[in-house]
Amino acid sequence: MSTRSRAALLGAVAAAAALTLSACGNGGTSGGGGNTNFVTGDNGISTAPQGKRATAPDLSGKTIDGKSLDVADYKGKVVVINVWGSWCGPCREEAQYFSKVSQAYEGKGVQFVGINTRDTSTTPAVAFEKEHGISYPSLYDPTGRLMLRFKRGTLNPQLIPSTLIIDKHGKVAARALEALDDTSLVKMLKPVLAEK
Repeated sequence: MSTRSRAALLGAVAAAAALTLSACGNGGTSGGGGNTNFVTGDNGISTAPQGKRATAPDLSGKTIDGKSLDVADYKGKVVVINVWGSWCGPCREEAQYFSKVSQAYEGKGVQFVGINTRDTSTTPAVAFEKEHGISYPSLYDPTGRLMLRFKRGTLNPQLIPSTLIIDKHGKVAARALEALDDTSLVKMLKPVLAEK
């Protein structure tokens, strides 16, 4: 096998591995290894204790409707980040629950923000939100660059869908790497919202 053929083969294998890690999935395990300071419960939700949490990276840019958004503007509130794509079956399953819970927690110190990824235009993303009654903003991230801003070994989103809870101090408190229903989403949110 020539050097060029080997390089092409290695590139293809690396690309396939990257797609597998970021593909639309239904579940997953905590990554990182080593001293990550977080624990995955039997409910599939990983959490980090207060004082051991990583600061959320810069999550800013244009929304799917063309407005500017910076998640840092919500400091002082608990922020629920949902990484989704209109092409993702589990994302369609959980959308109704995110709509329901976001409405139930409106005005209660919680802000929901979506990160739409791997949609090649905003048209299917806007249609998805309209169809599922999503009223909170979603950043448009077709190449996944916002997901890559999370440090390895932290509660970073690794699959689509992924859900993160950012505490009132801008630190990542919890993560789920699977589609959530309203009960599991509220169980993930309530302890962080109750923190002083």
